[in-house]
Amino acid sequence: ASAIIKRYIGLGNALNATALNAIGTKYVCLLNETELNMIDSNTLKLVSLNPSACSQRTKEILYDKAKRAFSDQHYLPAYYELIEPYLGGAPGVDLRALSKDNVNMEVSTFVKLKRDSLMNLTLSEVQGLLGINLGDLHKWQNESVIREWVQMQKQSELDNLHVGLTGGTQEGYINIVTPKFQPPSSASLGTVAMMFHLLPALLISFLMTSVLS
Repeated sequence: ASAIIKRYIGLGNALNATALNAIGTKYVCLLNETELNMIDSNTLKLVSLNPSACSQRTKEILYDKAKRAFSDQHYLPAYYELIEPYLGGAPGVDLRALSKDNVNMEVSTFVKLKRDSLMNLTLSEVQGLLGINLGDLHKWQNESVIREWVQMQKQSELDNLHVGLTGGTQEGYINIVTPKFQPPSSASLGTVAMMFHLLPALLISFLMTSVLS
């Protein structure tokens, strides 16, 4: 399949809608960065692709193209359905914007988000993204990316969601402070030095008293 695609492009053919529909989701991951950059953004309006199984770089390139392709529908409810297959390449700032749009993201989509983008989401932003699907997060908490995100949250705040998430940061520990010895001050050092200086005289005085008594 890779050889056929390269031969097709090598003959000067464009990666237009017809070509991308023929390549489809099954083989879109075979395209390298140069080939991906040959795709006109508007072509994505005419095809149905899902690059979630591709490399992170492929997902990022296709997300940027899809975002441009559907930018004129950004404020319409249909925008999320159009951009959803490409969200694995979305930066955190775009996900935070989506969290305010009541998109009700499926957890199956959530776990495929770019790791760095997901990790930087706050608890309220995750609530905003998942919406009515928030309760399903508990079923996916053994996924490594979900488990890592949970561990970064305060358990008390996770409890407030009432969806059964566990493993967050515990609070209420007592910090035991070990006392440290204070270095002697110059005044105390001076006193000690004086005591050592007077020690021979004190000993002689003590011995003389003992003998005379």
